Amino acid sequence: MTFNKKTATIVLAAGGLLAAQAPVFAGGLERGGYNIDLLFDPSSVAVEAATTFVAPQRKLKNVEDVDTTSAAFPGNGTGPGFGGGDLNGLPNSANDSENYWSTRLGVKVGYENTDCMFDYSQPWGAHLKPGRNWAGANQNIETKVESRNYALTCSYRFDVGPGQLRVIGGGFYQEVYGFKERLVQDLTGLAPLSGVGRLDLEGDGWGWRAGVAYEIPEYALRASLVYNSEVKLDNITGTLNLTQVPAPVGGLVLPVFGSQAMPDSLELKVQSGIAPDWLAFGSVKWTDWSQLQRVSFRCNDPASPLLCGPTLTATSLDLGYRDGWTVSGGIGHKFNDQWSGAVSLTWDRGTSEGFGTQTDTWTVGTGVSYTPTENVEFRLAGVLGILTSGSSREVMINGEPAGDDVHYDFGNDLVAAISTSVKVKF
Repeated sequence: MTFNKKTATIVLAAGGLLAAQAPVFAGGLERGGYNIDLLFDPSSVAVEAATTFVAPQRKLKNVEDVDTTSAAFPGNGTGPGFGGGDLNGLPNSANDSENYWSTRLGVKVGYENTDCMFDYSQPWGAHLKPGRNWAGANQNIETKVESRNYALTCSYRFDVGPGQLRVIGGGFYQEVYGFKERLVQDLTGLAPLSGVGRLDLEGDGWGWRAGVAYEIPEYALRASLVYNSEVKLDNITGTLNLTQVPAPVGGLVLPVFGSQAMPDSLELKVQSGIAPDWLAFGSVKWTDWSQLQRVSFRCNDPASPLLCGPTLTATSLDLGYRDGWTVSGGIGHKFNDQWSGAVSLTWDRGTSEGFGTQTDTWTVGTGVSYTPTENVEFRLAGVLGILTSGSSREVMINGEPAGDDVHYDFGNDLVAAISTSVKVKF
């Protein structure tokens, strides 16, 4: 059984789109992830643009405001403290997730045995927006994280046995930014202020990747192992806006700073022809999300001694993640010289450990590829999956409690997505 170059490329097309979609549903802050599949395109020049729309439907229920103390006691609260007040009179359910888009652009150029690819992607992201009107508003009103990644990746191929061994290396520059709003103090009926605090942040850093791949084109065989380094965001800066919160902790806009590394990852991908015009593909990926536990931010404003100081944390993002694992497999088939299709099944191990909503995810995907000419390729894929059930309770992160302010449950929820891409080759 052998595949000519054109047949192998067509069969791989739909399967490649499904494989690229897998990170969209992964845990942690993963959204588009890293993808270098364009580097393997056999054309001398290839330009690709892809976009994915994702609609997760995570719903929270049985929400209980656990810490009902109040800094403005005897206002809306059960005693003096920093719980923000008693919100158990608000709805005990909320829609937690927001729809989003993920975009990727890439250009690959090859000459003899050398290939190089420049790409723009959005590897990390999150958007949770349960709003102000729920019993957990003291934990979150809206959290949004976005990213931009600019990468250059090159490879060199040489003959080894019946195929070719490819050595891969590259670097990337990454920007991560976002905000979080939560109810610091419930001021219902007490003041014209809203009581909402807002944290705005941004940071950037550099990373690198290295890997190897082995290919036998006539069998549509390729196996690759690629490592992506962590990206150290050593100088995250931003502001903590407490102008809507009264004294003693509010009324100011404080400059804050901190640091955090985005995770490194290791991914193994394998694909091979299994019968004439049929291809099997699969991947296993590990991501070091466990290094994102509590991201602390400090300030040095002497006007706020309750929040700013060399040993004080002005605020923090509590994540408490564990390492992520994503396993995917599928089958592709070439129908004719223009059309091919694929189906896939993906499992992602949730990164939450009793705090948060990131439980295991199962998704089924289908995709088609249409190649009207040798120079143009269109892809369309859809994915439907289940976000498994669980609950969020108090846990310890770095020796300190998290999730002790709000408890909630969630059932099995749906997630759906659709992806499109176009590739032009010369």
